[in-house]
Amino acid sequence: MQTVILAAGEGTRMRPLTEAVPKPMLPVADRPLCAHTADAAVEAGASELIFVVGYEADAVREYFDDEYRGVPVSFAVQREQRGTADAVRAARDRLDGPFAVLNGDNIYDPESVANLFEAAPSIAAIEVETPENYGVLSTDGAGERVTGIVEKPDDPPSTLANAGAYAFPEAAIEWLDVGESERGEYEITDVVSKAIKAEAVTPVTLTRWLDVGRPWELLAANEWKVGELERRIDGEVRGGSELRGDVVIEAGATVEPGVVIEGPAIVRSGADVGPNAYVRGATLIGENCHVGHGVEIKSSVLMSGTNVPHLSYVGDSLLGQDVNFGAGTQVGNLRHDGEHVEQTVKGERVSTGRRKYGVVAGPGAKTGINTSLAPGLVLSANARTAPGESVTRDR
Repeated sequence: MQTVILAAGEGTRMRPLTEAVPKPMLPVADRPLCAHTADAAVEAGASELIFVVGYEADAVREYFDDEYRGVPVSFAVQREQRGTADAVRAARDRLDGPFAVLNGDNIYDPESVANLFEAAPSIAAIEVETPENYGVLSTDGAGERVTGIVEKPDDPPSTLANAGAYAFPEAAIEWLDVGESERGEYEITDVVSKAIKAEAVTPVTLTRWLDVGRPWELLAANEWKVGELERRIDGEVRGGSELRGDVVIEAGATVEPGVVIEGPAIVRSGADVGPNAYVRGATLIGENCHVGHGVEIKSSVLMSGTNVPHLSYVGDSLLGQDVNFGAGTQVGNLRHDGEHVEQTVKGERVSTGRRKYGVVAGPGAKTGINTSLAPGLVLSANARTAPGESVTRDR
């Protein structure tokens, strides 16, 4: 089945991490976020992958090229961000039969995607405890056919939330010309409504699914996928180091003496850890990173080229590309009142739903020596702190 993967968005809720890289290409374990989507599609039997690209499109093109895992790849361009139906419509000229639509910033378990393809025409759903906060599927009495999608209903017809993955019949190619919604976008759910009227659309409940829209959800994505890695030591591990559990040391990476790494964790090619560093939790040390003497990294993501040279603590945090933390930088990751840590997203303070959550540092951010960073803090791209500074507000 031809599979359209939506990867054109700017990722504004993920900023500042998306200042240098498009959201679909943010790192999750050993590959970009949207590569996990592509993997699920390939394992489900996709005959072709069609990426709809826009913001920083070249990064997606360069990674996937014209073939991925033996499956042909092509690209379509969405010139403006005008909704999901508009994004799929950009790929219409490449479609010639039944097709699926997956979000490039969602992670799916491959078995569920295979079920979605096999049940076509179909729509993916996820069981939720608070369906009133979602678009909810209504079904027939037997639960075997979707009869509609209701947005954030006061009286939900089911506990099945729309997970934004679809398998459409060939006729849907002509149904993509929908009108604007009330919010001025062209919505894929309007295409789904046409499919429901014309066909028997099957609801397919996903076993596991994650929508990665905000930084703490990128942490969750890494917890999922780093947690699936199997132990592999291809790089250089020098004497006196201890690797516990499922740890991946890629070829070209170096672990210096006195380092302890507790899996699940991955140290990518070109990275250097230690000496005498401690890495634990579901942690990604990205390509060409340096983690130095006396540093502890816990349950965090360090993107390519980032340095935490010595005597620092980084917990439950996301550090963008080419960040540099001065010696003695300490990240706070727990509120004293025990409440969930909040973070600013698009100008609004939002609960992360996490008791432990550190900082988000944009690409090129640098801290002075002995900087203290409060939980939930955001450092913008190329931000600077002074030596000995205690930072409690975003900058």
